[in-house]
Amino acid sequence: MALIECVPNVSEGRRPEVVERLAQCVRDIRGVRLLDHSADREHNRSVFTIVGEARPLQDAVLSLCDHAIAAIDMRTQTGAHPRIGAVDVVPFVPIETTTLAECVALARATGAEMARRFRVPVYLYEAAASDPARRKLEDIRRGQFEALATHMLRPGWAPDFGPRTPHPRAGASVVGARMPLIAYNINLATDRLDVARRIAATVRHSGGGLPHVKAIGVALRDRGVVQVSMNLTNYQSTPIMRVFEAVCREARRHGVEPVEHELIGLIPRAALAGLSEAFHQLGVIRENQILETRLQQTSEG
Repeated sequence: MALIECVPNVSEGRRPEVVERLAQCVRDIRGVRLLDHSADREHNRSVFTIVGEARPLQDAVLSLCDHAIAAIDMRTQTGAHPRIGAVDVVPFVPIETTTLAECVALARATGAEMARRFRVPVYLYEAAASDPARRKLEDIRRGQFEALATHMLRPGWAPDFGPRTPHPRAGASVVGARMPLIAYNINLATDRLDVARRIAATVRHSGGGLPHVKAIGVALRDRGVVQVSMNLTNYQSTPIMRVFEAVCREARRHGVEPVEHELIGLIPRAALAGLSEAFHQLGVIRENQILETRLQQTSEG
C-alpha cells in the first residue's frame, strides 16, 4: 500500500465547531486517517494531517473543500497568517515508499477536480508547478486575498485550473507536492513587531540567512507578544536546532528573550536529533507530535 501524506491548511482557526466539522468530514472518508489537526486563533488557520492512498486521499481533500467553502467567507476573514483562500494550500508529501512523482500526479489531478467541482481557481506549486517562476508559495500568495483579483490578471499569473477571477467566498487555492516540511514558531517576550520582522529577515534564506528556511514576523495581539513564524523545507540540510539557536541569538541581540516555541502539525522522528536542553526548556515535543508514532497509533487503532 503506497501511502501519501496531505497537510491542508484552511483559513479558519477561531470557530471550534467549524474546525471540528472539517475534521469530521475527513474522518468520514474510508481509506484515510486523520493523524492530527490543530487550530490557531491568532493566525486564524487550521492545519490537518491526513494519510492514505491516492484515491481516498483525493476524496478527503474534496470533502474538506466542500465543507470549508460553505463555512468560510474570505471577504470577512482576517488573521496573522498570509492566505489567499478558504482552503489556502494543499501539499501532498511522499512517505514510506511513495515517490515525489506520484505526489505530483495526485496534486495535479486533485487541483483540476477542485477547480471543476467548486469553480475555485487553483495554482500548482513546488514540485507540481507548471512554471518554475511559480514554484514558491510566497510568490503565489503575494498581496494575499485582498490583492488576488489584480494579481491573477498580471501576465503569467492565470491559474493552472479554473476561472481567472477569485471565487467570491473562497478566493483561490494552491495545490502541490513537496518533501516533508516543519512548521515551527518561536514567540518572543515583546510586542514589538519590528523586532520579529528583523529577526525573520535575518534568518530566512531569501534574506541571506539559513538555507531552506522561510520566516515572517507576526503579532500575537491577544497574548501581547510577537512571533517568528517559520517553515523549514529541508530539516536534513538545516536542522531545527540550528534554526532555534539562530533565532535565539538574534532575539538576544535585539534585547528580547524567546519565551516559548511550537510545532504545527507533525514532525519526522529523524528531525529530533541533536536537540538541546535549552530547546526543550521552551517547550517539549511530545511523542504524539511525531509522524511515525501517529502512523503506528492510528494503524493499531
